Amino acid sequence: MTIAPQVPVVDIRDVKKFYGSGDTEVRALDGVTLTVYPGEYVAIMGPSGSGKSTLMNIIGCLDAPTAGSYALDGLEVARLDERQLSIVRNRRIGFVFQSFNLIPRTSAQAQVEMPLAYQGAKRQERREKALLALGAVGLADRAHHEPNELSGGQQQRVAIARALVSRPSLLLADEPTGALDTKSTQEIMGLLERVNSAGRTIIVITHEHEVAQHARRVVTMRDGKIISDEANAA
Repeated sequence: MTIAPQVPVVDIRDVKKFYGSGDTEVRALDGVTLTVYPGEYVAIMGPSGSGKSTLMNIIGCLDAPTAGSYALDGLEVARLDERQLSIVRNRRIGFVFQSFNLIPRTSAQAQVEMPLAYQGAKRQERREKALLALGAVGLADRAHHEPNELSGGQQQRVAIARALVSRPSLLLADEPTGALDTKSTQEIMGLLERVNSAGRTIIVITHEHEVAQHARRVVTMRDGKIISDEANAA
């Protein structure tokens, strides 16, 4: 019996992203190849200007490469129009940002329901899935709290619940602990480890070694190129 090979969640081949031209040309990405398989937990590291944020935008279907190819779950992203890209972002990618991106004066439950509302899910289904997601991040008792009633760590937990409620192929986190204190950082990184252990594919963009050490694999960038890609020894 032949076992079919796994389809990568992220399959980036010789991707380049240039801005400007001539003497002012900036090579934000200069021939990046990266493959991430289901269930992996990858940290992408690098100093400011290394290209990690540009790579994140391409992985998240927020920007398009100048050259090269990108397949998400086997789907060639370059072939999609803006409407299709919006659907992909909503259903296949869960985003977590440094600034939480929560809506003021809106309950945690309503925040988490939002991706499901965009998908056209009925009210009862949205409510049930949102409450399950909040319970999974330890906030079942905060469902009706608004952002100003939550700590920074709790707000990020709401953002993670919102990112996971649609059961996306990929959780993409951009500096997820950048606005948190040390204790909250450890709690959030512990939560991400548990999410990964449950089978979710995670890519974290960070410049902090302490955050990257929680991942199973660390990709380091500099000057628009990947300079190392290693399993985490921790």
